[in-house]
Amino acid sequence: MVSVTYSSTRGGQKNLDFRTVVMTGLAHDRGLFVPDSLPTVSMDELESWRSLSYPDLAVKVISKFVQEDQVPAEKLADIIKRSCAAFRHEDVTPVIKVGGHQVLELFHGPTFAFKDVALQMLGNFFEYFLQTGSNGGRLAVLGATSGDTGSAAIYGLRGKKGIDCIILFPRGRVSPIQERQMTTVEDSNIHCVAVEGTFDDCQDLVKASFNSPEFRDRVKLGAVNSINWCRVLAQTTYYFWSYLRVTDDSALKNEKVGYSVPTGNFGDILAGFYAKKMGLPVGKLIVATNENDILHRFFTKGEYHREAIAKSISPSMDICVSSNFERYLFNLAGNDASKLAGWMKDFETTKKLDISGDLLLQAQADFSSARADTAMTLEVIKDYNDKHGYMLCPHSAVGVSAIQQTADVNPSMVCLATAHEAKFPAAVKQAVPELPTPPKELNCLLELPTRVSNCENDLKAVQDFMEKRIAERVASEAA
Repeated sequence: MVSVTYSSTRGGQKNLDFRTVVMTGLAHDRGLFVPDSLPTVSMDELESWRSLSYPDLAVKVISKFVQEDQVPAEKLADIIKRSCAAFRHEDVTPVIKVGGHQVLELFHGPTFAFKDVALQMLGNFFEYFLQTGSNGGRLAVLGATSGDTGSAAIYGLRGKKGIDCIILFPRGRVSPIQERQMTTVEDSNIHCVAVEGTFDDCQDLVKASFNSPEFRDRVKLGAVNSINWCRVLAQTTYYFWSYLRVTDDSALKNEKVGYSVPTGNFGDILAGFYAKKMGLPVGKLIVATNENDILHRFFTKGEYHREAIAKSISPSMDICVSSNFERYLFNLAGNDASKLAGWMKDFETTKKLDISGDLLLQAQADFSSARADTAMTLEVIKDYNDKHGYMLCPHSAVGVSAIQQTADVNPSMVCLATAHEAKFPAAVKQAVPELPTPPKELNCLLELPTRVSNCENDLKAVQDFMEKRIAERVASEAA
């Protein structure tokens, strides 16, 4: 069999292989890479995976996309199993019952957030591709973070030969623990950069750098944000895993499994959408947003309108434009790249995209949505601690609030717990004054020295900083 190929949502690059799209990140026409075809999983095949460990299941899912022509089977298994070995729980992403529904705990990785699942794998894929001829062995990763991507990328890339990792974060808009997870890493290939502005400003700087061909090619630019297809692919694995764990219960054996997903950049829930299209028996997919509710407005009214970011207690969701949403819009456009490119051009000009009629009905058939503000989020955190002795982070609580609002609290509904509550003590303390002792890995961060650079919210300033840091490190290696 031959691996799946990929094309840009905007039509400028077509039929590229997995290695190329992982190393390229953002398509050169500013689109995102999507699979040219989706492999399928039959119910018999799915059932045959039931007894597999998480790493072995992940190998089965990812090898549907990545065959021997891209990564030898033995090496693919090694990459995935080493990535999963970084997690503290033997199930990697355990599923537990709480409050009449299921919770998929995605916070057992090195940085206590769901992004570890994908970024451990992406770091190991980068390493393998560089070792086997890509980019002349060098890669300069530029990423933007609203809190969790930065530390997960750093822990996935620290110390890796040939890779420089530069992470931009909005000053004062990530939690203190999230910032320390990034700035206490001392590896010389890691560079944390505070930018005045919002996450969307940082994300715009990353995208603009990918749209600067001379700079992009000169530094050998790579992406760790969920614009990189590998991120979405890796995340499909825990949908398959959680479906099997929920349906281990004989009473739920023939049920479709629904998912409520705290959503900012749309990559996490998009992975569930692709898993469903592959044949996984998924019921509702609920987009759960905080006050920054561009996606909720889209799925309820057909209005995708960019607005100013409201600072919230769930900072990883404080996003006003969802990068991965373009992949879904491509699907909604009937995989018509010219139509999608027109939509995106209009949106970039007017900051508005509107759909109605059959298109809106289709979107509402694909996704439900709900919005939880700060008061609702804190109420859920308090309620789950008081009634169930279970702590939720502010993002995860948004997902639980969503199923309460949509009347979907049932044993076949899974809420994704996207981060450990100890990453957000100031927020959680508003609901639960007496906090549990944080994990030692987070507690010790307060005593460690930090290393951070400051940069203007300016494209040339960021690019000059990158080139200077890369040159310094290359020179020190040569000395």
